[in-house]
Amino acid sequence: MARTIKEIKDSITGLFMSNAVLQAAYGFEAGAVFENEFSKVSVESILFDIVAFAIWLLESIFDNHKKEIDTALYEQKSGTPRWYRNMSLAFQYGFDLLVDSDKYDNTGYIDDQIEASKIIKYCSVKESIESNRLTIKVAGESGDALEPLDDTQITAFLQYMSEVKYAGVKLNVVNNPADKLLLNMQIYRDVLVIDQNGVSILNGDKPVEKAIRSYMKALPFDGELVLNDLIAHLRAVEGVNNANITVATSSYYNTATNSYSAFQPITVKTIPVAGYFEIENFNTVTYVV
Repeated sequence: MARTIKEIKDSITGLFMSNAVLQAAYGFEAGAVFENEFSKVSVESILFDIVAFAIWLLESIFDNHKKEIDTALYEQKSGTPRWYRNMSLAFQYGFDLLVDSDKYDNTGYIDDQIEASKIIKYCSVKESIESNRLTIKVAGESGDALEPLDDTQITAFLQYMSEVKYAGVKLNVVNNPADKLLLNMQIYRDVLVIDQNGVSILNGDKPVEKAIRSYMKALPFDGELVLNDLIAHLRAVEGVNNANITVATSSYYNTATNSYSAFQPITVKTIPVAGYFEIENFNTVTYVV
């Protein structure tokens, strides 16, 4: 880890002050402190500052280089869940792989074209209880909203994964529409800030609905929704004195029936089957005093 500039300068000045030849030349005694003998604007002090900064910069570059190498080695361990996630995010829709390779030939394409072809914006990979099976959840993006890949896109992705995956590894790819989230909740409002319909008196927007959407957006893909964390997030909204979730339920898309399941209660926390949630409306949010 890189030393601080002060630590480096102290090391240099310590050697400088302990040198017998320099002691005789400058006329200071053994054991003298550099700062007591030289001012901050002295030539010696300025030179040591420059050298210390240069050494600190070099050590920082080495630290950053080591971090990049460690990260690259960690992420490029083939066959790990992280590797499968990186390969999923690297999928380029409309591009073909090089022969006998898991790489693309992007010669002749500009960066914008390459980036636009990477349609998988969110991905999580987890090992299933069944041996040799990985569950890969994916989602694309439209504006600020997450969305599933369409039929043509997911077909291309499945073919891509079949070519790059390790032999014998079974993949369960989840590409579902968002789980639906229904929140029956009471918002205890500050009557000076929020009206009975949840509208900010000052700004004219609905801060609670905005806060819920931002919280859902900030959740890690395929991460846990913790109800207490959501309540704490809402309590920080200006004009909200308290929040109470009376009932929280969710419904996931069942690919076997091509329909959504019945809403099931959420007690403390849950992980969405699709990897992300969608709140269709806020009709079950009431504002009380």
